[in-house]
Amino acid sequence: MIEARRLHILRAVAGHRTVTAAAAALYLTPSAVSQQLTALEQETGHRLVERGAKGVRLTQAGEILLSHTNAVLAQLERAEAELAAYDSGAAGTVTVASFATGIAQVVAPAVARLADSAPGIHLRVQDAEGDASLPMVLDRQVDVAVAVEYRGAPPADDPRLTHVSLYAEPFDAVVPLTHRLADTAEVPLAELAKDPWIGPYPGNPCHEVVVLACESAGFQPRLEHSSDDFRAVVALASAGAGVALVPRSALRGTDLTGVVVRPVDGVAPTRRVFAAVRRGAEEHPLIRPVLQALGEAAQT
Repeated sequence: MIEARRLHILRAVAGHRTVTAAAAALYLTPSAVSQQLTALEQETGHRLVERGAKGVRLTQAGEILLSHTNAVLAQLERAEAELAAYDSGAAGTVTVASFATGIAQVVAPAVARLADSAPGIHLRVQDAEGDASLPMVLDRQVDVAVAVEYRGAPPADDPRLTHVSLYAEPFDAVVPLTHRLADTAEVPLAELAKDPWIGPYPGNPCHEVVVLACESAGFQPRLEHSSDDFRAVVALASAGAGVALVPRSALRGTDLTGVVVRPVDGVAPTRRVFAAVRRGAEEHPLIRPVLQALGEAAQT
């Protein structure tokens, strides 16, 4: 008989690519993870992982078991949801991980909505970028992630997750007041090819959006200054340090003295925001109202 907790470990090792990283995500020791993998191999009668200089990879048998693992764990999430519904599930804590602007846009309004519509549900909020929040959901560190689509992110049809689209917003060009394009109605990105750029660090989903937009315009941005805080990005642009692309909602409440904000000429780069939960958990009586409140906040 295969134990479900060992399937969680197999999926974590497959996702993190090393026993050490999987162990850290699961709050276990590497030796405990290795022992559980060995036990799982004994239960299945197959070698499931191969260790190499670059980490761990699944064998063909491991890949077969992983495909069933996603279905089994999703069904267990559904079972927990149904049992919680049977028990009413009217009160409890749901942990949400979101990037900062997402907290302001939809998570904080959802907290206020739930206080009226489902006062028994308490939201615990953690600030985390989208590339971090999705693994946190899969590793059961949080219940819900509010994340951004980015290159390399789990796709909408990932068997481990259920995606709920929330909103999409354009990036606007931010240039110093003295910039040669400051008086234009719209900024062609190709005209900024030789400028110094300010933007988020690699790994931040917004970094990917900016780089892809510039690549589509025919150039690689020369990123001279990096910050994941868009207030800092705008402040550096105001000081004449360079140009930037900033999500429109991140500009609200930001000091725009010394810069001009202009739409991008043509197809604007877009930040697409969604909520994600472990597949099967979307019907949990605690999580379903949270997803509904996030969706209503996004529509507002």
